[in-house]
Amino acid sequence: MEQLRQLGEAVGSINALMAFEQELRINPRQCRLLADACAQALAAVTGEVRAQLRFEERGAKWRPIEAPLRELHRAFRDAESYVRQCFGAASAADGGGNSSWRWGRAAAVAHGTECVEQHLHAILWCVAVAVEAVEAAAEIAGSDADAIARRRTVLAKKYDRDTVDPTLFQSAHGSVYLVSRELGARMDMAWKEDRWLLSQLLEEMKSPAAARPLTKAERRLADVLAAPRGKVHPASVLLTGAGEYSVRRRLGGRLKEAQWMGESFAVKHLAGDAAEAEVAVLASVAHPNVAHAAHCFRDEERKEYLVVMDQLMARDLGSYIREVSCPRRRVPFPLVVAVDIMLQIARGMEHLHANNIYHGELNPSNVLVKPRQQHDGYVHVKVAGFERSGTVTSGAKPSANNGNANANASDGADTCIWYAPEVLEKVAGGDPAATRTEKADVYSFGMICFELLTGKVPFEDNHLQGDKTSKNIRAGERPLFPFQAPKYLVSLTKRCWHADPAQRPAFASVCRVLRYVKRFLVMNPDQQQGQADAPPPAAPPADYLDIEAQLLRRVPAWQRGGATRVADVPFQMFAYRAVEREKMAAGAHAGGRDRASDSGSEGNSVCGEENGAGATTPDDASSTVSGGTVRSRPESSDGKRTPVRKADGKTPPRQTGSQQKVKPASAVKPPTTGRKTLGVKPEVPARRPTSGHASD
Repeated sequence: MEQLRQLGEAVGSINALMAFEQELRINPRQCRLLADACAQALAAVTGEVRAQLRFEERGAKWRPIEAPLRELHRAFRDAESYVRQCFGAASAADGGGNSSWRWGRAAAVAHGTECVEQHLHAILWCVAVAVEAVEAAAEIAGSDADAIARRRTVLAKKYDRDTVDPTLFQSAHGSVYLVSRELGARMDMAWKEDRWLLSQLLEEMKSPAAARPLTKAERRLADVLAAPRGKVHPASVLLTGAGEYSVRRRLGGRLKEAQWMGESFAVKHLAGDAAEAEVAVLASVAHPNVAHAAHCFRDEERKEYLVVMDQLMARDLGSYIREVSCPRRRVPFPLVVAVDIMLQIARGMEHLHANNIYHGELNPSNVLVKPRQQHDGYVHVKVAGFERSGTVTSGAKPSANNGNANANASDGADTCIWYAPEVLEKVAGGDPAATRTEKADVYSFGMICFELLTGKVPFEDNHLQGDKTSKNIRAGERPLFPFQAPKYLVSLTKRCWHADPAQRPAFASVCRVLRYVKRFLVMNPDQQQGQADAPPPAAPPADYLDIEAQLLRRVPAWQRGGATRVADVPFQMFAYRAVEREKMAAGAHAGGRDRASDSGSEGNSVCGEENGAGATTPDDASSTVSGGTVRSRPESSDGKRTPVRKADGKTPPRQTGSQQKVKPASAVKPPTTGRKTLGVKPEVPARRPTSGHASD
């Protein structure tokens, strides 16, 4: 009940702000959309609670819904902060007239897509998780066995195999999951309508008939706000206009923190022959998880560009991990926070790939973070450094750090550890220009996931450096997880750094898997990790990568790729749950038959590994553990295994005793059937069928 009360307070606070909707000058349509979505989300969740749960059992039996409701409350508070920021562009003291217009605040929020891509994405995901949590609690509500059986029958029909269709889902459940046609159309049009309304407002303000005509400098600022994103303006508007531009400090690389029109901005300085192309790339994208251009200026005399970025970020991910790490915690973040960071990076990369932009330099120094206002451990993440092509060399630093937030973030580390083996092969062969590919970015993402899950830089315990590390990576060497990390995340990480690029998933698939992994963690708060003496986390009841492979075959829209529409997120969560229930039912029927064989099987599914480093067997001759890393053992022409040699030419001593021999990523065989990339046959867990909820 406390969580429902807090949700009601948050929605009431937003509605109180929207009572002055006529005073909104920036993003009025998006604010109204967000307020309506919050109200509908509260109505949907409370309606499900009222229909399926018993009020007198609101103690222990309501516990499964507490954590999902807390996540929804966090999303509501973030939405409220966004609405307040939009109201801050104009004061209500005199009706929002010209005299109270705040140009800096308007410039900060006018071009953003946070309303839909960040806040509505969070709300729709939370509603899907909350509805499922209510259903899980309803399965144990009451004491009437017949009533419980009826509820379970209704749920089975809801998640029937034939219901996994986007059109059917929208017709049957659109109002509950906030994906009605009307709300979906508003999501698509709200940003465009706000841009048109802003242009009309600025034209009225520039009119001679306005209550207070604008000065010449203010008219130039109005032109900047009304211009489409990516238009290049004279640098004099920024440097000598009414905005009182001043540089406060250097952030590293080509970034500076500047004060402009009373607000703090990150400004990127670009010069040289490639500057124009870099500005075009920065202005061609717009996503809350991508560092992109808000306003562009050019100094004709100096032949240089000044790009005002969309948001000022605090630091890069590598620096932040070192800052929050401490001896008392085995990992730097709670597991749900680490997964949330992984999801934000994946969403940013999904957006870049949908616009045919391949990063090529994805590493923690090019991932910017900023702690959220609520001080709950969550951070806002942006992918940066994609606008400039750098030359990749073995053991070298990235080119000028690509303008990251902290130019020293990678000092002391071999940057080749972030590059895929095929990239290093091309560089070694004298072809550095062909290093930017979709699958190479996925490999780099896998290495970032390793650091997020362990707090350790990949290969940091390896005594080899520079060119020797590059050779070992090309030979199949991978980082070794230092402790028993969650199997489902370890396997996803290994799939991302697979030696065969065709076996690595696309970022759209990674996003769907991570959304469902985060849902598992939110619905099972006891699975959180962080303390050194924490018990090993349990695995979900199904293999999420295998679920993704099945749904890729069932849902044609997923096969076409491209960035996911926010309105499609609830259906994706529903489809995953339907297939998960289907697999659990099949596992229940086959559980007794498969129990004996399942205990000795070995696989590479998302839940089927024996430890955080990979599946192990005492007789596995295909790989060895060396220097804290996993490397494959090649075969000779006669079919026998040849001894592993490190890059320094030495043969490591033969492993005996209790030393583990670990299967390398390169030794994982691709599926022999005509399955999709992610289609690896899962192992059926030999356990009592569960739903994956805390109520079990």
